[in-house]
Parts: sequence; C-alpha cells; structure tokens
Amino acid sequence: MALRKGKEDNITEILKLIAPGTPIREGIENILRARTGALLLITDKPEIIKEVVDGGFSINEDYTSSKLYELAKMDGAIVLSGDLKKILYANAQLIPSHTITTLETGTRHRTAERTAKQTGELVISISQRRSIITIFKGNDRYVLEDAEVVLNKANQAIQTLEKYKKVFDNKLNILNEYEFNDIVTLQNVIEAIQRAEMVMKIVEEIQRQISELGSDGRLVKMQLEELIGGLEKEENLIIKDYMVPGKGKNQRTPETIIENLENLDYEELSRENVIAKLLGYGTFDNYDEVGVYTKGYRILNKVPRMPSNIVENLVDSFKSFQHILAADIESLDEVEGIGEIRARTIKQSLKRMQEQFIFDNLI
Repeated sequence: MALRKGKEDNITEILKLIAPGTPIREGIENILRARTGALLLITDKPEIIKEVVDGGFSINEDYTSSKLYELAKMDGAIVLSGDLKKILYANAQLIPSHTITTLETGTRHRTAERTAKQTGELVISISQRRSIITIFKGNDRYVLEDAEVVLNKANQAIQTLEKYKKVFDNKLNILNEYEFNDIVTLQNVIEAIQRAEMVMKIVEEIQRQISELGSDGRLVKMQLEELIGGLEKEENLIIKDYMVPGKGKNQRTPETIIENLENLDYEELSRENVIAKLLGYGTFDNYDEVGVYTKGYRILNKVPRMPSNIVENLVDSFKSFQHILAADIESLDEVEGIGEIRARTIKQSLKRMQEQFIFDNLI
C-alpha cells in the first residue's frame, strides 16, 4: 500500500533508503556502536563535490558496511554516490558557506545543515557523543529515533487508527441506509468525509514510521493494510456521488477535491463550511437540514461483477440512485451494456444490500 500520490515527502523517501535492513543502515549502526561519529554527503553531482568538498582522497569503490565503518574512524567526511552503492571520497572536509544560518550546536551538525541547505543534497550526521543520527536534505531536518521507540509509537498510532476507523465505519453505515431511503443530508456527507480524512492523516504518520522501521515494520504494515483496505476508494466515491461538478475554471473532480482535503489541517477539516465549499455547496446555518441525493456510484460499485463503464452508463441514464433503485428490469435492460441477466442481478443485489444495511444499523 502506498501513500496517496504526491504525499511522500523528501524525508519519507530518505527514510526508506536508510531504513533498518539496508546496507547503509548497517554501516551507520556500526558507527553508532563504535561511537566514532561520521559525516556523510550523498551526491552524484561532480559540481557539488567541487563546490563543497575539499581535501581527502578519492576511493571510488563499491560500498560495504565494513568499509564505511573503517573510513569513519578518520575525522573527515565521507562522500557516497546517490544510489549508495559507491564510496567516492573519504577523510574530506566539507566547506559550505559560513553565512548560511544554522541552529545546530555541534561542529559536525552545523556543517551538515549548511551543506544540505547550500547544495540541496542529502547529508547524514552521526553524533559521536550522543549517538544520534540526524538527516539533512535541503531545508528539511529529521532525527532518527531508536527502532524500538518508533515501533512503540507506530503500535500506539495503530490503536488510535482503529478507533477512528470504527467511527468512519459507523458514519458509512448510516450513509448506506440513508441513501436507500433518500434521506441523506449534507451533514451526513460532510461527517463521512471528515472521518475519512482524519483516518488518512493518521495513516500518513504511520506510513512514515513504517519507512523508518524498514524490515522491522512488516507487521505494522500488514496491520495497516488490513485496517484501511478500501477506505480511499469509499471516500473517492462519496465525493463523486455528492460533489457539484462546476464549470470552466470552477470545474471539480474527485481528485482535485481530495488534493484540497489533504492540504487542510485538523482545525480546517473540522469546519463543516470548508468541506461543503470544496464539494461545491454554499454556506448554511444547519447542514443537517440541507437534503442532498446520491448519484449512486459508490453503492453500484458494490454490485458483483459490475464494470466501471456500466456504472457510468447507469448514472448517465438515470441521473440519480433513487431513479436507478426505482427502475424496473426492462428500463435497466435498455441501458447500454446491460442485458436482462445483468439487470436482474442489479435489482437482486440492491435489494440484498438494502436489507443488509438496515441490519448493520440495528446491531
């Protein structure tokens, strides 16, 4: 399972590169245990090396964790290739501009931060005294924590996620029944989207922890996949069912709405008028008094062996889920791609779903 497209930031990508179980992490852990400290610059660009690397000696050999450990015994910085497969230089001095601001205190960390800011490259500082690994990339900074600490945080986050997911499922059950009974309000839709996004914010936090844990995070990853399977699709289809498409520059798609939702902080996400505006609705005093109707995309996607193009044809033909629900077999049969057998399947499936959704809300 991957994060939503575009959500993986620089640090998350770097955490994957140096996660437990990788060769570079093995070398870093060896340095930590030996308490020698180290300063690593990762780059493939000769102009960067020329700009900030002074002295030392060229190695240009295949990377191994034991070589990194031995070279770290010298005081100078070590330059590695961008893919972390080559050791390029050792015992070098990094000479970034001293005019670049830094909030770090130790010499090694100050040099690392300035080099990262000046070059935009990845720099890793391993503290000799405090046994801390600090990552710098451009203006980003991240301190790696002990794997056990990260694992405990991830497990706590999973527990929180379970609670939030349960609330979302409850909102979804209500929406399911209300859609069949044609009593959905804008408040129901907003609450379902809010809960889905709160779940996804926790998921993003756990995803970063999984990246940091590497091979140690396999169990957490399995739990996460089991917990949120299908959630993103549900949210996407809720938005598709209820959004006001708009025209011209104001045209909306589920993808653009999701992108805007991702950028909301918790305070903005809790405001009903913000969600309503993203969906294309105005401001109301009471959103629970604003009736809305579903187009039917989400429910129809639950019908077995129903291709997406058939769902589109149904919605295009009937315009709303209530019209589809009320249609007889002959009317359904007239839609392109639906024969009599599929029409009967649709009617039977919708009837079973309605009964199941009523039962779900009784227990």
